[in-house]
Amino acid sequence: MSLPAAFLREAERLIPSERRFDDPTSTLAFGTDASFYRLIPKLVVRVESEDEVVGLIKLAQRECVPVTFRAAGTSLSGQALSDSVLIVLGDNWNGREIRGQGEQIRLQPGVIGAQANAWLAPFGRKIGPDPASINACKIGGIVANNASGMCCGTAQNTYHTLAGLRLVLADGTRLDSEDPASVAAFESSHAVLLAELARLARETRANTALADRIRHKYRLKNTTGLSLNALVDYDQPLDILQHLLVGSEGTLGFISAVTYDTVPDHPHKASALIVFPSVESCCRAVTVLKQQPVSAVELLDRRSLRSVQNKPGMPEWVKGLSDNACALLIESRAASQTLLHEQLAQIMASIADFPLEQKVDFSEDPAVYNLLWKIRKDTFPAVGAVRQTGTTVIIEDVTFPVEQLAEGVNRLIQLFDKHHYDEAIIFGHALEGNLHFVFTQGFNSAAEVARYQAFMDDVAQLVAVEFGGSLKAEHGTGRNMAPFVELEWGRDAYQLMWQLKRLLDPNGILNPDVVLSEDPDIHLKNLKPLPAADEIVDKCIECGFCEPVCPSKGLTLSPRQRIVMWRDIQARKRAGEDTSALERDYQYQGIDTCAATGLCAQRCPVGINTGELVKKLRGQVAHHGKTADWLAEHFHTALSGARLTLRAANGARRLLGAPRLSRISRSLSKASNGRLPQWTPAMPQPLKNPLASIASNDARPRVVYLAACVSRVMGPAAGDREQTSLLDKTRGLLEKAGYQVVFPENQDSLCCGQPFASKGYAEQAEHKRQELISALLHASRGGLDPIYCDTSPCTLRLVQNLAETRLDLYDPVRFIRSHLLDKLEFTPQDAPIAVHVTCSTQHLGESQALIDLARLCSKQVVIPEGIHCCGFAGDKGFTTPELNAHSLRSLKDAVQYCEEGISTSRTCEIGLSTHAGIDYHGLVYLVDRVTRPRAL
Repeated sequence: MSLPAAFLREAERLIPSERRFDDPTSTLAFGTDASFYRLIPKLVVRVESEDEVVGLIKLAQRECVPVTFRAAGTSLSGQALSDSVLIVLGDNWNGREIRGQGEQIRLQPGVIGAQANAWLAPFGRKIGPDPASINACKIGGIVANNASGMCCGTAQNTYHTLAGLRLVLADGTRLDSEDPASVAAFESSHAVLLAELARLARETRANTALADRIRHKYRLKNTTGLSLNALVDYDQPLDILQHLLVGSEGTLGFISAVTYDTVPDHPHKASALIVFPSVESCCRAVTVLKQQPVSAVELLDRRSLRSVQNKPGMPEWVKGLSDNACALLIESRAASQTLLHEQLAQIMASIADFPLEQKVDFSEDPAVYNLLWKIRKDTFPAVGAVRQTGTTVIIEDVTFPVEQLAEGVNRLIQLFDKHHYDEAIIFGHALEGNLHFVFTQGFNSAAEVARYQAFMDDVAQLVAVEFGGSLKAEHGTGRNMAPFVELEWGRDAYQLMWQLKRLLDPNGILNPDVVLSEDPDIHLKNLKPLPAADEIVDKCIECGFCEPVCPSKGLTLSPRQRIVMWRDIQARKRAGEDTSALERDYQYQGIDTCAATGLCAQRCPVGINTGELVKKLRGQVAHHGKTADWLAEHFHTALSGARLTLRAANGARRLLGAPRLSRISRSLSKASNGRLPQWTPAMPQPLKNPLASIASNDARPRVVYLAACVSRVMGPAAGDREQTSLLDKTRGLLEKAGYQVVFPENQDSLCCGQPFASKGYAEQAEHKRQELISALLHASRGGLDPIYCDTSPCTLRLVQNLAETRLDLYDPVRFIRSHLLDKLEFTPQDAPIAVHVTCSTQHLGESQALIDLARLCSKQVVIPEGIHCCGFAGDKGFTTPELNAHSLRSLKDAVQYCEEGISTSRTCEIGLSTHAGIDYHGLVYLVDRVTRPRAL
C-alpha cells in the first residue's frame, strides 16, 4: 500500500524536497541496517530539528502512518527499519553541554558515542555505556537500546546513569524533565497518562511475584522487552516515563536529548590473557574475579581463539591449545599506577590456585594490551571473513546467571552441533554472564530458514526457560526476539508491556512489530539477501561501521549503501531484470561521488575498501586507454598543459575579478557536468620555475626530494599571504636542517600513477609507478639516500608493495619527526593552527605524529570534529565540488579562531582553503616558520 496522499502533501510542506527521498536507490539504501532484515521504506525523511519531528509525528498520528526513527543504523536486531516512513537524523543533532567538570553531559541523539567520550576525556570522565560499535553508533541508539558493552556491566548503562531526558511522545507532545516549565505543562496536559503510570507501578509492586521476577531479570544484563524495572525502581510517574523510554527502541517516543551522569575514565590500565584447560575451570574463575577490582573480563571459547589464531601478531602457542581450552581477557584500571599494581597483584592472587594452560601476564604496554584486545575484537569479523558468499553473519547475545555460566556455554556448544553450525564461536562479557555467539546463516531456501527457526526455538527454550536468563542482553529485542518476549517474561509481564505500549502509543504508529509483535513469525520475515556482487565487497556484513568517515554520506551514498545497491543491481541482472535506470542513478550516487580514499577500510571489521570497488567500476568504463597511454608517455607535456590552464584561469581572474569569475565558472562547470573545473579563490597560480637545479656535491648528507606533480604545477593562490611555492619552501627547510637536496632526473616526466589509478586506468598507473621507482632508485644511489616526498597521497601509493625494493621513502610527517627534530630548534607560535589529517596520512599511520608536530609548532592546535576526509580526492574538488563542500560543511565554524591550517596534500589544501575561510598550507610552512638550525 502507498502512503496516504494527505500525508505526502503535508510532509512536502514540512520538509524540503532535498531531505525527502522516495526514489528506488535511496529507499533501498536506507532499507538496510546492521541486522539480517530488510524493509524498504516508502519515504525516507532526514530531519534537522525537533519541530520537524513533532510535525511529522502529529501528521503520522492523524493519518495513521507508522514511523521509525533511525540514528546510525548499527543495531543488530532489526529495530531501525521500516516499510512505511523512516525518519533519520540529519547534521543538526550534535549538540552537547558539559556540566560540573564533566560530571554530567547533555547530548543530542546524533552525537557519536566516541565523540562524547572525546569531549569528556580532558576531565577524566566518560559516558557509562561502551558498546563495541561506539565509534559509529549514536547516542539516540545507545539510549533507545540501553546499550552496554565490555566494561559497562549493568551499573553503568543508560538506565542507571540517566540524569534527564527530553522526549517527544506519540501525540507530538514534548517533555524536558530538566525544565520545570516543561514538566509543569506536561503534568497539566497529561495528568491522566501520569496517573495511569503511577497506578501500573503500584499494582506491579503489589504483585510481589511479578515484582520479584522483574528485579531478578534486571539483576542480569537484559534488553528483552520494555524496561519494566522502571515500575519497581520508581514511584514518581515522570521518573517512570523517562526510564521506560530507555531501551524502548523507538516504540514509545522520540528521544531528542539525554543527560548522563558520567563515570570515571581511569588513565592507568593493564590487560592479561589467561587460558584455562576447560570451560568449567574458566567459568569458576569468573565467579572469583567478579569480586576483584577488574573493569572487564571477556571470555573466549576455543572456537573463537581458533578463528583468529593465524592473525598477524598472534602468539604461536594459540594454535597448540587443547580442544577444551577457554580463555579470559582481563583488564583492570586505576587512577594511579601504584593502585593499579596493587590491583593486579590482588587479581592474580585470587586465581593463583587455578590450573592454567597458557597466559600472557598483565601488561601496561599499549602494544601488548592493544594486541590482546585485538584478539577479542577480531573474533566477530573472523567469522564474517570466512563465510560463504550469500550467507549472513548473525551475532546473538544472551545472558546466563553467572553461577551457571559453564553449563550455559557447554549447552550452547551442544546446540551448535545439533543444528550443524560448525563455524559458530562464543565470546562475551563473562562478569555479567553475557555471551555473544556468532554463526553464519543462509536464508536462500526454505530448509535454511527452517534450520534457523529450529535453532532459535531451542536457544530460547534453553536460555529463557531452563536457565531463566535473557535472550537479549544488550543488542535490543528488535524484530529478532519479539516473538519470544512472552516466553522469557511470562504472561503477566508480557501483558503489562502491552498495556504500556498502548498507553503511550495507542494507535501503534511508533516502530510497529519491534519489541512487541502479535506476529509469532516476525523474526522469519523480511530476511535480507546478501547476493554476490564482487569479491572485493562480498564479505561486507552491512554493519555501518564505515559510515562516519565517509565524505559522501548524507550527500549521496555511504560505503555500506554503495555495497547494498551494487548487490541489488547484480542480483537483478542475474534475474534478467532491466537495471539501466538503477545503474544511471548509481553512476552519480555510487561512483562519481565516491572519494575512493579507502578510509572505510580502516573502520570495516573485515577490511573492505569500497573505494577499490569504485575504482574497478571506473576501470570497466575507462574507454580512453590510448589517451591515457599518450598522457603517460608525454607526462611533461601534460603538466605544461596544466600550467597553461592555470595561467589562463589566473589571467581571467585579473580580467574579470574573483567574484565574477567564481560565478561564471560555477555555471560553466554545472553546464558541462563537471568536465570544466570550478574556479575558486583558492585556485593555485601556475608555478613559474617548477624544476630546481640539482645541488652540487658537498659534504652534507643527501636527501632526494620527490616533488609531486601537483607541487611542480601549482603555486600559491593569488590571495594567499604565503607566496613561496611548496617546492621552494621544502627545499629551504631541508637545507636549513643541513641537507644537500637532490632531485630525480627528468622530474617533470615522473608520476606515482595516482591520477591514472583514480580514473580506472590501472595499467598506466602501474607503469608510471614503476618508472618513478626506477628513477628514485637511481637518484638515491640504489636506496642509500632517504627520499622525501612532499605529498602524502603520492607517498602512500609508492610505499604499497614496496618491500622488495631498497627505497627509504618518507612522507613529510615521518621525515620531519625522524630526521629533522634533532637538527632544528622549535619555538612554538602563539597563533592557533588548524590541522587536517589527510586520508593518506591516516593510512600511513602518521595521524598522531602530525598532530604532535603541530603541537610542537603552535601552542594552540585545533582538530575539527567529524572531518575525516576532505572529499577533494585528487580532482573531485574541481569536477564534483559538491562532494568537497559537503564533506567540509562544518569546517568554517570549527576553525574560525585559527589564522592558518596545515596539511600534507596540496590538492586537499585547495578545498580546505575554499571552505574554511583561512589559508591551508603544507606542514613544512609551519615548521620552517618556527624553527632555526640547532646549535652544534
